[in-house]
Amino acid sequence: MIAIPHPIYDAIIAHAQKDAPIEACGYLGGVNGEVKLHYPMTNVDASAEHFSFDPQEQFAAFKEASAQKMRLIACYHSHPATPARPSQEDIRLAYDPNISYLIVSLKDGEISLKSFKIKGGEATPEEVQIV
Repeated sequence: MIAIPHPIYDAIIAHAQKDAPIEACGYLGGVNGEVKLHYPMTNVDASAEHFSFDPQEQFAAFKEASAQKMRLIACYHSHPATPARPSQEDIRLAYDPNISYLIVSLKDGEISLKSFKIKGGEATPEEVQIV
């Protein structure tokens, strides 16, 4: 389970809407499944079908979370025109089985956010609580 404060949830959705039609991406920092920090990133691929983080932004997020005695507990990205489920590429590129992978779908104007744990090529849905 991952718990996301409502203001951070709103910021993730706003980021996805602002960056559409390209995929938005970012990290969430926190502890024990509770999100406390939001790090919107630049999708350097500028693509509607995949994303890559800016390495400098990625390192800065890691450093800031560490300085606040937290860690990066989730990676998020948007699917501007497809459902909130991991693509085969998302599963293949999931590098850390210990973090949550959140996907925001904006398909057909409907907003949906889902979370998954991805390990060994398998994506398992995870409960999301907006608190």
